[in-house]
Amino acid sequence: MTVSQHKQAIVLRTDLGMSTGKLISQACHASLKAYRKASSDDRSNWESGGQKKVVLDIGGEDLEDCFRKAQRQGLPSAMVKDAGLTEIEPGTKTAVSVGPCEESKIDSVTGDLKLLD
Repeated sequence: MTVSQHKQAIVLRTDLGMSTGKLISQACHASLKAYRKASSDDRSNWESGGQKKVVLDIGGEDLEDCFRKAQRQGLPSAMVKDAGLTEIEPGTKTAVSVGPCEESKIDSVTGDLKLLD
């Protein structure tokens, strides 16, 4: 039996000028929110396969498109809206996470995005 590769994609807006610490915080929020939405099988396969993650860069308006595409495909996904307590305005959409689920499904949503530098 072949087990499919699982991963999680975390997509961050870098156009907001967030500090590195803020970017990491937003990525963590997104990761956990989407993880909680994944099926128990997807979570288990991802955990046993090393919890592969990729962090990707996206522009502001494209973030919502990425999220909607993941939602339309029925993938576990989450959008993060900042509380506005530190660096940016309340309600600002900062991050999206897709997965954990099969790598090929995530690539169909995020495959054209660049890795975060």
